[in-house]
Amino acid sequence: MTEHQHGYIHRKDDYLKRLKRIEGQARGLQRMVEDEKYCIDILTQVSAMTKALQAVSIGLLEEHMGHCVVDAARSSEEEGREKVAEAAEAIARLVRS
Repeated sequence: MTEHQHGYIHRKDDYLKRLKRIEGQARGLQRMVEDEKYCIDILTQVSAMTKALQAVSIGLLEEHMGHCVVDAARSSEEEGREKVAEAAEAIARLVRS
């Protein structure tokens, strides 16, 4: 049996670059607070970081649906249902956050 690869694996470097950029944004936010920058400017940067994280989340979700869920559904109806339920729970967490 071959080892399962996650759906995002072919774009792993892209995700890592995006996450490193977000990490830099978080450090920038910390500096803004340390330097007592204007509230609205900080909030604007928080919004940009939030959107960047959401973009990563949506990308990972699309990869999961297109790869992991599809593979599970091809394997068996039960596995497909389990992966769909798992994806639905992940979507619910994203919507609540």
